[in-house]
Amino acid sequence: MTKQIVAALLAFALGANALAMLFAGPWWYGVVPGVTTTGPFNPHFVKDIGAAYLVVAAGLAWRAARPAAGQAAAVAAFAFLGLHALIHLFDAAGDGHAGADLSRDFVGVFLPMILAAWIAWPSRAAPGQG
Repeated sequence: MTKQIVAALLAFALGANALAMLFAGPWWYGVVPGVTTTGPFNPHFVKDIGAAYLVVAAGLAWRAARPAAGQAAAVAAFAFLGLHALIHLFDAAGDGHAGADLSRDFVGVFLPMILAAWIAWPSRAAPGQG
């Protein structure tokens, strides 16, 4: 798969997550594994993070549609996803359930970060390709 295809798929998935957070926060809060263990539902906080995910999705969509022009947006998307993953990693290390937390968070937190890192990493292809 090319970076463009992976960026488009990731943009779609993270965009859907963002829209759920923004417009169906209570539902999102109840169905995402592990979220209820972080404290009581805070609608403002969920919408704030949903907005961040929407920006990430837009950056990855830009990278998918126009690889050269959207490269910086992909780097910014990776920056958010990377910092988000680090927060999960540090939280897991301090709570005594690291293995369970990290395996639970792999698909929703760590895999998007890994894919975004690959997308943002400069390729050897000619500019505008990939």
